[in-house]
Amino acid sequence: MDTAENSTLEQVAGEVRKNRGWLMFMGIVMIILGVIGLSMEVALTVVSVLYFGVLVIFGGAAMLIDAFRAGEWRTKIWHILIALVYIAAGVIMITNPAASAVWITLFLASFFVITGVFRLIIGLQSRGRVENWGWIVFAGVISMLLGFVIFAQWPVAGLWVIGLFVAIELILQGFSMISIARAVRPD
Repeated sequence: MDTAENSTLEQVAGEVRKNRGWLMFMGIVMIILGVIGLSMEVALTVVSVLYFGVLVIFGGAAMLIDAFRAGEWRTKIWHILIALVYIAAGVIMITNPAASAVWITLFLASFFVITGVFRLIIGLQSRGRVENWGWIVFAGVISMLLGFVIFAQWPVAGLWVIGLFVAIELILQGFSMISIARAVRPD
């Protein structure tokens, strides 16, 4: 490691050390929120879809504003149409979050199966050329299994899958924050 990298690493470690207590506290809060979320996946799913719907509406509104800045009339029409599709999708998500969650979950299940197949292929093609290629195959198989589990329980899975994923993410983020806080020694 050169001197610049060492300096940057020490600077980052110093910042983490300075905020160690806050990082530990936030990690604990994230874990608690994630555990609470595990007991209320449906509500967490609905809230997540509502939040996403609001973001999509704001994105569509920003696109609509930007559309009027487009130079040519032909491109302006397409920009406006795309913005209106965004806004319509956001309104649908807000007015019917359960149905939106069901369709988003169908997309997620498809995504997991397709990426799992691709990972499986990559892992098998890497056999003999890449050390630990088995982990790539394992990740592909797990991803496919996750997709198939969601498909098997669809459309009901749409009511709990997103909430479950958000809760798990909160827990994992909490453990990550605690791990980082514990990795640095206090001054």
